[in-house]
Amino acid sequence: MHFTSEQRLDDGVLEREFTLGEIPGILWTPETASASAPVPLILLGHPTLGLRKMYPRLVDRARHSAAEGFATATIELPGSGDRPSWPALDQARADLRQAMRAGKPVSDEIVDALILPLVDKAVPEWQAALDAFLSLPEIGGPVAYSGGVISIGIRLAVVEPRIVAAGLFAGSLVPRVMFEEARQVTIPLHVLLQWDDEGNDRQAALDLFDAFGSKEKTLNANMGGHTGVPQSAGDAAAGFFARHLK
Repeated sequence: MHFTSEQRLDDGVLEREFTLGEIPGILWTPETASASAPVPLILLGHPTLGLRKMYPRLVDRARHSAAEGFATATIELPGSGDRPSWPALDQARADLRQAMRAGKPVSDEIVDALILPLVDKAVPEWQAALDAFLSLPEIGGPVAYSGGVISIGIRLAVVEPRIVAAGLFAGSLVPRVMFEEARQVTIPLHVLLQWDDEGNDRQAALDLFDAFGSKEKTLNANMGGHTGVPQSAGDAAAGFFARHLK
C-alpha cells in the first residue's frame, strides 16, 4: 500500500488516499487511532459509480463512523472511476439501461453478466486491501463490511473470516446463484430495504433476506425510493456496528 495524499478533516479525522497496485482507495482513521490503541475497521462498499462521484456520501459515512471510534476504508471497484475500462462490464451496463428504457424485465443473463464477474474480481481485491489495512499499527480489528453492491457483501461474508458483521443495502440486482451463497452466510447481518426502491425487486430482496443463514439478522425496511433512506435507518446501522465491533 502506497499513500499518495494526506489531510486532516475539520473534525480531526485523518483521510489518506492510497494505491494498492493499480487499485486506488481511501482510508479514514479517527483521532483515537494509534499504535497503542488500534481501532476496529469498517469496509465501505459503494456502487459502480466511481470514488470521485461517491466521495461526498463516503466521507459522510466515514465521519460518522470515526465519531464512534471506527476506522473506515474503501477501494475503487474494477471497471469504475479512474480504473481501466472493462468492455464486458460496459456492455452489461448498456444492456441493462436498454432493457429499463424499454420497460422490459431485466433478464437473468443481463444480471449475471453485470454482477458475477464483478464479484469474482472485486472480492479478492477487497481481501488484499484488508491484508494491507490490518498491517497498519493503528488498525486492529474486528472488521465489518457496510453497503455497496450486495452480492459483493454476500461473497465477502462467506469467504472472509476476518469480517465479523455486515450491513447490507438491498438495492442492487442479485443473480440467482447468489441465493445459494446467501445460505452460507452466518455472521450477524443488518439489511436495509427501501420499500419503494424504483430499481430493486422488493420480493427478491425479501426472498434474499429469508435465504441468509445467519442466526442474527435484522431487516430495516422503510418507505421511499432508492435515495430516500431516513436518518433513523443510519442510526440503526450505527447501533448495529457498535454492538459488534466494540
